[in-house]
Amino acid sequence: MPSTRDQALCIRHWDWSETSQTVSLFTRDHGVIRGIAKGAKRDKAPFSGGIELLTRGEVVAILKPSSDLATITAWDLQETFPGLTRSLEAFHSAMYIADVARHSLHDRDPHPALFDALLTALRHLSSAELPPRKVVLRFLWATLNECGWRPELQRDVLSGAPLPNSGELAFAPSLGGFTSMPDAADSPPGPRWRVRGQTLALLRTLDHPADNADPASIERAGKLLNAYLTTVLGRELPAAAPLFGKL
Repeated sequence: MPSTRDQALCIRHWDWSETSQTVSLFTRDHGVIRGIAKGAKRDKAPFSGGIELLTRGEVVAILKPSSDLATITAWDLQETFPGLTRSLEAFHSAMYIADVARHSLHDRDPHPALFDALLTALRHLSSAELPPRKVVLRFLWATLNECGWRPELQRDVLSGAPLPNSGELAFAPSLGGFTSMPDAADSPPGPRWRVRGQTLALLRTLDHPADNADPASIERAGKLLNAYLTTVLGRELPAAAPLFGKL
């Protein structure tokens, strides 16, 4: 069976035995691949000493149509992100965005734009070029866009009218957007989360992000998108609690 070679980011790994690993790799052209790297920890094995979490490398794998697990035959380590170990917030942020990618994507479903977004996010977190909360917000937005869960930002999801530019709003996660009339008697059932107009204004800038948003608005927007993604996925992400607390 022919092998596949691709750029990959390790988003999860665990020991299979003393010398072997099971990994989840987000590859650029083949999506998330789960596989077994036999002998990965042996000194002379072609795995750069083992596949480490939150690293980039070139992977060689055999993808079997009859099995969910690929056979990982080689890993050439090409990039690490050392800054993640120097900041606890950067580390928690990196673990969270890796978790977002792992739980939002189906296996072997390519999303090259989201791969690029995750790689850029890890580089920003490692270099401390941007505040971690801003990096997380941008990656959440990229994920919602790539997976088809982008919230409606222009029109009221209940009335269809243009949303106001200021004032109190509510976000309806089951409807995927905002409304200015959350207590309408004929509105569909489901939670309504009170949201400031500044949060909607910030979300509208994320397709072409600026650097002038204040930290409090960034944090509120990140909490909102994390809660929305949690609703879409039907589960809380394990790595979310250090950043956003328990929902």
